[in-house]
Amino acid sequence: MDELTGLAERFEESRGPLLAVSCRMLGSLSEAEDAVQEAWLRLSRSDAEGIDNLAAWLRTVVSRICLDMLRARAARPEEPVGQQLPDPLPLEDGAGPEDEVLLADSVGRALLVVLDTLGPAERVAFVLHDMFAVPFEQIAPLVERSPVATKKLASRARQRVRGTPAVPAAELAEQRAAVEAFLSAARGGDLAGLLEVLAPDVVRSADPAALPAGVPARLRGADAVARGTVLLAQRSRYAQTALVNGAVGAVLAPDGRLRAALTFTVEGGRIAAYKVIADPARLAGLELALLGPVPPAAAPGPGSQQLA
Repeated sequence: MDELTGLAERFEESRGPLLAVSCRMLGSLSEAEDAVQEAWLRLSRSDAEGIDNLAAWLRTVVSRICLDMLRARAARPEEPVGQQLPDPLPLEDGAGPEDEVLLADSVGRALLVVLDTLGPAERVAFVLHDMFAVPFEQIAPLVERSPVATKKLASRARQRVRGTPAVPAAELAEQRAAVEAFLSAARGGDLAGLLEVLAPDVVRSADPAALPAGVPARLRGADAVARGTVLLAQRSRYAQTALVNGAVGAVLAPDGRLRAALTFTVEGGRIAAYKVIADPARLAGLELALLGPVPPAAAPGPGSQQLA
């Protein structure tokens, strides 16, 4: 076995954890794979004999690569979002957009959407510390800050990810119960379930970009709203609850990228109105955060930790 072959085998042992880290930093499986491949190229050109802890060295390298990619992304003009909410993607074998859907499923669409609201350094510090338990002393050189400043950076990111509800706990719980019941019925195309959670005079309004051609932007009445929701049942599979402007809402992110957001008015345990926001300018103005305790994020490889 030559030296490069042995090094490649050692690298493969770290590929899963490296992919887990880079997926959460970048929110894209294809970009994460590019970052991991670049880490291998840098390793293959390095003096591996002088590396004491290969796993830690590789994590540092891939983190730097991801940070550079995030900074480059932030420097580019924003890609339009919300122009058209796509129909469900087929989950087939092989690389392609469906793999991004699977990544969003495993990591959590709401988490990916909220992570996208963080600055590059914030995202790196938060992901490494809160999701992978990397000490601040090791993160600080990556983000070019002191350990104390890095800790503050991660703390600010954590506050943004978790958000602050704008309503009392009891009201938040009522909103959550109604919205989750609505989304569950919508995903299943359950007309009776929708009618049960919708107020009789409910109003649904939507930006044109969120709807297929010919579908009215405004519907009134439980029956009309429920039937209109059933027609879009396949799209509902992409929806996850989130804090939207401090209240319980939902984000639609088929591939982990925000395409639309839903805001709700809940009265007496039933939904009195909801809006589907897909206009890019309106989406950009929303304050988004995770709702409730954050579960452990499943990774496309070992190495993830629960947010702390």
